Amino acid sequence: MTLFLMFLGLVVLILIDVPIAIALGVVAAVAMAATSGLAILPNVGLILFDGATKFPLIAIPLFILAGGIMNATGISRRLIALASALVGFVKGGLSMVAIGASLFFAEISGSAVADVAALGSILIPAMKKRGYPTPFAAAVCSSSATLAVIIPPSIPMILYGVMSGSSVVELFVAGIIPGVLGGLGMMGVAYIIAVRRNYPVEEAFQLRRVWTAFREAVWALLLPVIILGGIFTGWVTATEGAGLAVLAAIVIGGFIYRELDWQRLRTAMIEGASQTAVVMLLVATSAVLGDYLTEQQVPQRVAQGILDLTDNRFVILALLNVFFLTVGLFLHSAAAIILVVPIVLPLVEAAGIDLVHFGLIVTLNLGIGQQTPPVASVLVTACSVAKADIWEVTKVNVFFVSVLVALLILVTYVPAVPLFLVRMFYG
Repeated sequence: MTLFLMFLGLVVLILIDVPIAIALGVVAAVAMAATSGLAILPNVGLILFDGATKFPLIAIPLFILAGGIMNATGISRRLIALASALVGFVKGGLSMVAIGASLFFAEISGSAVADVAALGSILIPAMKKRGYPTPFAAAVCSSSATLAVIIPPSIPMILYGVMSGSSVVELFVAGIIPGVLGGLGMMGVAYIIAVRRNYPVEEAFQLRRVWTAFREAVWALLLPVIILGGIFTGWVTATEGAGLAVLAAIVIGGFIYRELDWQRLRTAMIEGASQTAVVMLLVATSAVLGDYLTEQQVPQRVAQGILDLTDNRFVILALLNVFFLTVGLFLHSAAAIILVVPIVLPLVEAAGIDLVHFGLIVTLNLGIGQQTPPVASVLVTACSVAKADIWEVTKVNVFFVSVLVALLILVTYVPAVPLFLVRMFYG
């Protein structure tokens, strides 16, 4: 009964527009007081502090800041120019450029919203100018931005790693193959649509143009090599790699490209602090709820209830996919990971599902949720940039989302897809 009232209270608070982080904290604190008495409330402050001060979480503000600095120093423009030189010669080339640029940018930002905001602001107007329908332009930029949460570094993966206790580095490695497959699948869909609707070709392929664009973008391309190379080889941890990303972004943007001034750096730091505050408050208040649920053994009871129905791993994976797809409709990925993962973790472990494998499943599910209304944070951002109706964009976006759904099924039932590189490098 207490759990039902908690859920009802949470829904009511969210519906009256109370921020999710505040709603979580209020509901958890009231539940703790109702169960253990008012004397327990002073402990809430300690739980809040402890929940938000885990060392791996430092990577989140650092990657956000690195992405902000990169956005301010022309890196997006250079990546787009290189992608255009490489794939702009095919039918519907500008849509290929959008997907290719997202693949590059995903290795830097770790955030789908940052991806679509940075690239969409350049590519969507360019596609509209070349005669592409606005819904198609918005759909391509929106769906391809989701690759940023699959390809490392990924902020949702960092959060999942903290919540589950699994290796963030192994999660990063596991995302490489699914991310590339997703990008190739979206390119295939974009090409088919472009051929059927006779979208334009950009320019003929020229090696000289490719070389010029490569020289301009070479330092931008070195960023993921420096960051991910250091992480994957074990020279730095994921958190240290995030710090390295900030340093590299400042050096490349300020001293090599010479496009980073104090005003742009200040703006990037303010925006980074604002985004970080939202995530970290959510992490802190969810720790209070997690403490209460753990004390009441809710995760264990949920796991046992499902195992009493079935112990078939494939059925359990299917149920978890449906559950997370539903959650993704209504919660942002950070909130969903923080709130739900600790609850289902005992079930995952009891079913013998690898935690890194499950991390990719969760990330993909919630990435799809970024594209599906009513919340659809990435889709909403793309529509805002394009000044397009969300339902008109969704009609086109469904073709690209189908690629993500197919990828989810592949990752779920063929664990070797995400785990091949993990097992190769980490046994």
